[in-house]
Amino acid sequence: MPREETTVAGPAPRKRDDIPGWFFGLDRAAFSHLLSAQTAAGVTGDVLELGSYLGRSAVLLGDHLQPGERLTVCDLFDSEAADADNAAEMSMSYRKTLTRSAFESNYLAFHSELPEIVQAPTSVLADGRIPAGSCRFVHVDASHLYEHVSGDILVARAALAEDGLISLDDYRSEHTPGVSAAVWEAVFTGGLRPVLLTPMKFYGTWGDAEATRRTLLARDWRAEDYAVDEDAIAGHQVLRLNYRVKTPAQLQRSAPRRIALDLLPPVATRATRRVLRTLRERRAVRPTPTP
Repeated sequence: MPREETTVAGPAPRKRDDIPGWFFGLDRAAFSHLLSAQTAAGVTGDVLELGSYLGRSAVLLGDHLQPGERLTVCDLFDSEAADADNAAEMSMSYRKTLTRSAFESNYLAFHSELPEIVQAPTSVLADGRIPAGSCRFVHVDASHLYEHVSGDILVARAALAEDGLISLDDYRSEHTPGVSAAVWEAVFTGGLRPVLLTPMKFYGTWGDAEATRRTLLARDWRAEDYAVDEDAIAGHQVLRLNYRVKTPAQLQRSAPRRIALDLLPPVATRATRRVLRTLRERRAVRPTPTP
C-alpha cells in the first residue's frame, strides 16, 4: 500500500502545514538554516528541486530566493511515466493526488509567482538546460528507483556550484533501497561528502564539507529540543540530527493531557489537537508500504 500523507488534498492551503507531503519540521529547520547561512555569507545561486509532489518543500525553497535567483522544479505531476517501473511506482504512491494544478495552487498561496516548472522525467535535465555550476542548493526527492536516483545525483552534481549543497530524501527507508544504494555509491565512488543526516534526508556537498559542518554547529540545536550526534564516514565528520527522545517520565506526564483533551469543548479541542499534531510530527515515522 502507498505511504500515507500527513494531510489530504483539498482547498488552497492557508498555512504551510496544510500542504500534503512528507517534509517534516526537522528538515524544514535544516533547509532554512543552511539556505539562510548561504545568503548571510553572500553565496548566491539558483535552487533546484527534483520531485516536488504538491509543493510543501518548494514553498520553503521559494521563501529563501534572493533577487535574481531562480527556483526550478522538475516533476512528472500528472504526466505519464517514461518506463514501466516508474509508472508502477507512481500508481502505488502518487497518481490519485499528484497534479500540476494542485502544485501551482499550493505554491501561489504563499508566493506571487510560480517557479520555473519542468513537467517531465527528471532525466531530461541532463540535457544541460540547468547551467553548470549555477545552483547553490539542490533537493532530490523524485523516483526511489536506483537508476533514476543515480541519474538525479549526476544532474545535481553538474548543476551545483563548487560548495553547493545537495539534500536527498529517503536515503535510509527500508522501502527505498534504491535510494540508499545510489546515495552511498556517490559517497564512496563519486566524491560526495556527507555533512548531515536526519531521519529522512541526507545532506552533502562535493565542496567544502567542513565549512558546512561549522555552519550547522553554529546553531544551538540542543536548545531547540533536538538531539545532535557526530560520526565519521569515509574520513569525513558527519552530524546526525534528530528529535530528542522523551523519557518515560515525560511520556507519563502527557497522559493527563490526553484526558483533559477529551473534556474540552469542541472549539478548544480542535485548537489543542492542532498543537499536539505538530508535536507528534517530531516522532513521525513514515509507514512502510507492503507488497
